[in-house]
Amino acid sequence: MSDIVRLRGATKTFGGNSAFRNVDISLRKGEIHALLGENGAGKSTLTKVMAGVHKLTSGQLLLDGEPVEFSSPADALAAGIVMVFQETNLVPAMTVAQNIYLGEEKVFNRLRGLYVEARQFLVGMGFQVDPTAQVSTLGAAHKQMVEIARAVHHKARVIIFDEPTATLTPEEKRHFFNLVDRLVASGVTIVFISHALEEALEVSDRITVMRDGEIVVSGAAGEFTRASIVQAMVGRSLTETLHGEAARAPRPYGEKVLSVENLSYAGLVRNSSFSVFAGQVTGMFGLVGAGRTEMAKVVSGVLKRNLFHGGEVRLNGRSVRYRVPRQAMLDGIVYVTEDRKQDGFFETMTVGENLHLGELSNGSNPVSVVSMARARKLAAEWGEKLHLKSISDRARMIELSGGNQQKIVIAKALIQKPRLIIFDEPTRGVDVGAIVEIHQLISDLADQGMAVVVISSYLPEIMAVADRILVAKRGRIVEEMMVSDATEERVMFAAVH
Repeated sequence: MSDIVRLRGATKTFGGNSAFRNVDISLRKGEIHALLGENGAGKSTLTKVMAGVHKLTSGQLLLDGEPVEFSSPADALAAGIVMVFQETNLVPAMTVAQNIYLGEEKVFNRLRGLYVEARQFLVGMGFQVDPTAQVSTLGAAHKQMVEIARAVHHKARVIIFDEPTATLTPEEKRHFFNLVDRLVASGVTIVFISHALEEALEVSDRITVMRDGEIVVSGAAGEFTRASIVQAMVGRSLTETLHGEAARAPRPYGEKVLSVENLSYAGLVRNSSFSVFAGQVTGMFGLVGAGRTEMAKVVSGVLKRNLFHGGEVRLNGRSVRYRVPRQAMLDGIVYVTEDRKQDGFFETMTVGENLHLGELSNGSNPVSVVSMARARKLAAEWGEKLHLKSISDRARMIELSGGNQQKIVIAKALIQKPRLIIFDEPTRGVDVGAIVEIHQLISDLADQGMAVVVISSYLPEIMAVADRILVAKRGRIVEEMMVSDATEERVMFAAVH
């Protein structure tokens, strides 16, 4: 295969700090190249140079063997290189067709003709997306299809995917990888940035691992194993800590903090009953559509259970019904959302300002006086507690890596001093090093006597952190077991059959 894109001796610095240095990497025609590494390793910055978002501080970017310098993403797009971010860059208020042809508008646009042309184009790619639909109404998978369609329409030769499967269901992932296979078969080069190591091993032709701004190892995918990738990423083996392969005894039952009986919500939760105990991690597992998130959101006041025959929620023996999350929070229940970017923080505010808002919301400051000095103090305090890497107290959330963003969302919840904390997919889109730290934090909270619930679609994670496992299916908790009695086969059987 011939090299389409190559970086030679490439270095990129921001304010004297290097994002990556002396990097040599090439992309070959018609390959899937996985780029792996912890948050802050330099992966995204490296690919953003290829996509025209950043310029190199030193070194060369070669396209078809010739040096190039992109001044903007438009220049890279004109050269056939496009980046599809985890959070899509579509215009929500426009239709699918308008987004595909954005930037190519004529003086007089005839929407009907545009929709007919877009429909033919989408069908030709095998995408089942309505070109007249407003983008804001689409799910994550369909938005990604529109991004891909836009890239193919612009005759992209290289498509860079940044965490493309982080928010997709298993079925949507299968569809996505089928699309990738078709693109590669047509000669398109794919760069795949992901924390899902199993996916990288399965679909990639080549794998490059970065650590601390440098390439540690690069080679054919067949030369790697999950363990060797992890060791290259973090510089040490995490085999026994990443997903708790070592056997352990579950924590004993503490005081019953939460009791849910016959909970029902909008057909998604059906007569579900379960309990949560202090000093214990309760894992909640189930397939997509099992109703786990909806159960947690009803308990924490994000959703309201059915008015009639909605069941009962008891907190420390007292019957409660919350209309808004603040009521639950004041009672000591905090829900850590699965969608941190949408619901977890204000991205244009600083770390300290986000933490300060979390503190103000718990009612400890009755007049809600905002103090920037207090915000900076909280940023420094929690930055040390959670081992945030290279974070200024004035850094905005949008500037942080996914792992650091997740740590701040967790800190924002803990600062409210909850008695019951519910983590929904706590390590989604987080690198392996941060996964270990978040798992340790969850364990520490339970050891301190807090009631902890962890919802996860990844069964090894449930087996690693939980003392007791609740299995959800079709809106109900159908089985409960201690982790000492559980096997992955038994849990999955309960979730499916």
